[in-house]
Amino acid sequence: MESAELAREVQSLRRLAAGGDRVLLGIAGAPGAGKSTVAARVRDLLHPTAAVVVPMDGFHLGNAIIDGTPLRDRKGAPDTFDAGGYLSLLARLARRDEAVVYAPEFRRELDEPVAASIAVPAEVPVVITEGNYLLADLPVWKDIRALLTRTWFIETPEELRLERLVARHMAFGMDRAAATAWAAGPDQANADLIQRTRASADVVIPWG
Repeated sequence: MESAELAREVQSLRRLAAGGDRVLLGIAGAPGAGKSTVAARVRDLLHPTAAVVVPMDGFHLGNAIIDGTPLRDRKGAPDTFDAGGYLSLLARLARRDEAVVYAPEFRRELDEPVAASIAVPAEVPVVITEGNYLLADLPVWKDIRALLTRTWFIETPEELRLERLVARHMAFGMDRAAATAWAAGPDQANADLIQRTRASADVVIPWG
């Protein structure tokens, strides 16, 4: 069941979009919190022709870059993303001065980003971007917040979040032991960092 906070925020997005300026909604939260699910639900509530989802995960560094380096064991950490590329894309989307902007998408079945996979036409009034570090006070990442019209932090009960996270890793090839170890290791280190950004969001949305 959707929360009252979510319903109110969707109504607020409709009002903002009616003003004529493009609205950029940023949805942050820890791994497994449900960011992509919430983003898709908001898009559907607004109407699929009125909103496009552009995930931060399209800016994962490619495996050709991180394989054989210490970054491989920390995939998903802030420095394993092209933060500058993501910032530049959001700036283009905010300017809304191109007929269409193409964004990358992360394909979990490939474990790789794929360029120019999401089309964002200029006439679409709402862009929803979701990812871990939208509110992080880190070099480059900290400049993202200024481009976002509204920011949400998705909060999910910890047991449920971890359960979903382990299930997701297993769905894409890990056995249970490896999935649990990754969720408790690199994922948890990232989750701890992300949790400290909660207070920077405009609103906290319960989900779960």
